[in-house]
Amino acid sequence: MHKTNQSGPAARLTRRRLLGSAIGATALTALSVPHFVRAAEDKPAKAGRVVTNGRIKQSVCPWCFNPMPLETLCQSAAAMGILSVELVPPTDWPTLKKHGLVCALTSSHGFVDGWNRRENWAMCREKVTQAIDASAAAGFPSVITFSGFRKGMSDDAGLDNTVAGLKTVIGLAEKKKVNLCFEVLNSRVATEMKGHPDYMGDKVEWGVEVCRRIGSPRMKILFDVYHVQIMQGDIIARIRQFHEYIGHYHTAGVPGRNELDDTQEINYPPIMREILKTGYTGYVAQEFIPLRDPVQSLREAVKLCDV
Repeated sequence: MHKTNQSGPAARLTRRRLLGSAIGATALTALSVPHFVRAAEDKPAKAGRVVTNGRIKQSVCPWCFNPMPLETLCQSAAAMGILSVELVPPTDWPTLKKHGLVCALTSSHGFVDGWNRRENWAMCREKVTQAIDASAAAGFPSVITFSGFRKGMSDDAGLDNTVAGLKTVIGLAEKKKVNLCFEVLNSRVATEMKGHPDYMGDKVEWGVEVCRRIGSPRMKILFDVYHVQIMQGDIIARIRQFHEYIGHYHTAGVPGRNELDDTQEINYPPIMREILKTGYTGYVAQEFIPLRDPVQSLREAVKLCDV
């Protein structure tokens, strides 16, 4: 785990720092999270399949459901028709496979120190290479990657560095038939786990330009609907415009990064239908932080997106 500069108390050492390791979001199982999640920590999977159409291949990110054990989440996910539990390290993949699940997106380096600074290249290359090799061996499709924080650097200089850095690993991704998915994150929300002030790749167009300059079918963006809505909005128009560069999707409610319910502003069913219209065949992952019963909230989100 590489170190990041931390000026706040120990409570700040959450997703931002822990995603700096190759095991990424899984390390978050040790973190303190709200009581409404703890209450369902060991709740068994509820009966009944939720997915009926199955045209959207759904996944889920475990860090949102901490401290629910991975075994419990996998059991619940499989029961409702989810196909993947992602951002978990290879050491946990046997648990996924036990329940017939895949890891649709593999962690690598973190989003604080990324490709935009050349001094980070060796670290990023090592972790991305490990993630590509592991994903290819398991037959899993994609690896996540990030720009890093600006820290005073111009976006143009960071773009040049990010492209040059990623070019050092894209050949391996092509050889192993694994996608690299560059995540677009919001830099507006200052709440931990809900936004990432100073993150450089905070616009869809910036991430797409990375893909265009690299010019590989294995270089994609991770279109997180929550983050894009906060930064730019106009979700469906951007999906139509840039769909050929999108390799993965994430969901969450805005504002708050909570349930996909009528308390938030995004209308997910037409977004899912638009994703299908583009011919997309990858995964859409639920990445919201539940305020209510987490398993029931996940069931409701999965049903909503099963268009």
